[in-house]
Amino acid sequence: MIQLQYPLVLLLLVPIALVAFWLARRGRPAAVAFSSTEIVRAVARSRRSRWGRFLPALRWLGVSLLVVALARPHVERHHASIHASGVDVMLAVDVSGSMQARDMKSTGAAAPESRLAAAKEVVSRFIRDRSNDRIGLVAFAGDPYLASPLTLDHDWVEKSVEGLTATAQNGLRDGTAIGSAIATGVRRLDAQDAKSKIMILLTDGQNNAGKIAPGAAAEAAKALGVKIYTVGVGSKGDALVPVTNDRGRQELVMAKVDVDEPSLQQVATTTGGKFYRATDTASLQKVYDEIDRLEKTTRTVTRFDEKTERFAWFAVPGLALLGVSIALSSTRFRRVP
Repeated sequence: MIQLQYPLVLLLLVPIALVAFWLARRGRPAAVAFSSTEIVRAVARSRRSRWGRFLPALRWLGVSLLVVALARPHVERHHASIHASGVDVMLAVDVSGSMQARDMKSTGAAAPESRLAAAKEVVSRFIRDRSNDRIGLVAFAGDPYLASPLTLDHDWVEKSVEGLTATAQNGLRDGTAIGSAIATGVRRLDAQDAKSKIMILLTDGQNNAGKIAPGAAAEAAKALGVKIYTVGVGSKGDALVPVTNDRGRQELVMAKVDVDEPSLQQVATTTGGKFYRATDTASLQKVYDEIDRLEKTTRTVTRFDEKTERFAWFAVPGLALLGVSIALSSTRFRRVP
């Protein structure tokens, strides 16, 4: 679309000048007196004389085009190039049997939800907020497994999160293999070329399975440039945990649950990350929100503004119309009288 650099205030002078010109001609006395109109009637009926009445219109149209040309008409084009240097994020989620404990209070909920349900809700939201990052998912109990490789297909990662179930439903060996889960995630991150690689490990227990100690896995992560944020979820002491009784029915029983905070703190400190504690859904959401702020993706926006002048589009026709009107006013096409 053509834009004007200066307002067309001068264009208002054209109709004003036309009115002034018309009033001046209306009140002007006759320059030549004729004793009879019959003398000039033949001239008034001639085609050349009739063409002459359009010469002022050509002149004023030319002046109007020149006024528009002085307003600097131009066409602007804006381009934006956005470069996002994403962060590779590996999510590690504990799916052991204790993650079924019902001690995660949620605002508006009638009863506390399970730790795994709260984790799935918060992690899914975190994934939606990281649109420029590659995200993967490792689930672990007594053994870890890769639920989703690092990918930009966040819909797939979210579906993988939604499909997580606790040990009783997924057929995994029960336990909490924190060290092995870290090693599995770090191995996947090391295969990528991202400048920033992080892991967010969520668990509610202590390392009691697997062949790799959390401390050794953390040292390996540090050597490979992977930062680990650890999240201990759930309350301390006793919590209601669903179990299947001898008759095959599920019932809630009180069981002792605890988080190995010193071990998780050591893993985070070793790799340059941070340890968090979450005892309800709201605090867990705050944890992931803070990690999201700490690990922001860098975006570089480059703008290109292109301006093409259209002065000639109006100046050339305007000058041409003025020239034609002036030239014809000196020929037989001039207006008579």
